[in-house]
Amino acid sequence: MSQKTEHIMQQFKECIPLLDVLTDEKRQAIILLLAQHKAGLNVNTIAEHINLSRPAVSHHLKVLKQSGYVSFEKKSVENYYVLTVRKPLDQLKSLIAAIEECTSLPDK
Repeated sequence: MSQKTEHIMQQFKECIPLLDVLTDEKRQAIILLLAQHKAGLNVNTIAEHINLSRPAVSHHLKVLKQSGYVSFEKKSVENYYVLTVRKPLDQLKSLIAAIEECTSLPDK
């Protein structure tokens, strides 16, 4: 296996958790909801918008936070979650670029 191929395989491994997070439709809904509310939303508001219980929303937010898709700010007694997708998206873009570089994809 070439060094380039090994590097791409490593990138794939690093991206698996990022891609896995995106397979859940509820997490997709949370990401899209937060994209529309730049100032952030608290768990109650998110739960109301996507029709999930607070504990379920909290679980999904924890997964999203661990993978870098969201972060939170504490305002008064509540956490407000905001979208912070730059790092995971950059990782995914890097993987795609590496794959495109080493393969000859036909033009559309």
